[in-house]
Amino acid sequence: MSPWIIGFSVFIVYPMVSSLYFSFTHYDLIGSPIWIGLDNYKYMFTEDVLFWQAIRNTVWFIVVAVPLQIVFAIFTASLLTRPRRGVKVYRTLFFLPAIAPVVAGALAFLFLFNPSYGPVNAFLSAVGVSHPPTWFYSPTSSKWALVILALWGVGEAMIIFLAGLLDVPQQLYEAADIEGASAWQKFRRVTLPMITPVIFFSLVIGVIQAFQYFTQAYVASTTLGGQRSSLGAPQNSLLFYAIYLYQQGFNYFRMGYASALAWVLFVVTMACTITLIKTSKRWVHYQGGMFK
Repeated sequence: MSPWIIGFSVFIVYPMVSSLYFSFTHYDLIGSPIWIGLDNYKYMFTEDVLFWQAIRNTVWFIVVAVPLQIVFAIFTASLLTRPRRGVKVYRTLFFLPAIAPVVAGALAFLFLFNPSYGPVNAFLSAVGVSHPPTWFYSPTSSKWALVILALWGVGEAMIIFLAGLLDVPQQLYEAADIEGASAWQKFRRVTLPMITPVIFFSLVIGVIQAFQYFTQAYVASTTLGGQRSSLGAPQNSLLFYAIYLYQQGFNYFRMGYASALAWVLFVVTMACTITLIKTSKRWVHYQGGMFK
């Protein structure tokens, strides 16, 4: 076990302990860390306006994008469970965006949603929309463009839900048919309870990933502004928490403050994950428990 223990200690434990120490210091990556106690945390919660802006943007994305991804993945998987000719081809096509390079996908959507020459706004204008949104170029619609990008890449969740739907016992549907249940009643009373473990898994993973949402927002804001100093553009609407952490640590070289931000992110993510696990007992149903 020694190779794993050494690797875990060097690459996981030591960086975590070091960042915890740096969070109580003023450290610019050049000079030696200077101990300042809780000053980083006091400034974060009482004076840093952009910190709260990053919190609001991240919470908005969690509340809006994560549920929409789950709903869209369930809907897509439901369509792909029905036997039809070429169903394997359709499953492959829906999964392909999940393996596309993230940066390439973000750049492609920047082109598609360009308000001047993008095909999306050209189509909206052609069907009679007089003032189509400016998407990434407006603070009111920039996050919605990222939500659409997230829905486009929902292939991994779709595959997981597809496996969950195919695992639902057919005898339950047969019993529901005998009772005269409608399609909605079968979905509400049979399908949905049986896939709650998959929903729970996707919810936990989605929340954790949303707290660390970085690449797509980074590509969008820097491409629009043309430089790293434009992180969060337009008007800080894309300033997510991980973006702000990166900006403080690697743009402004405030590594002590960035370490404090990282530990707050760690604590909040852990708290949300534990809360979801604790509350899952009320709504997650496992097959073994359903037939007791």
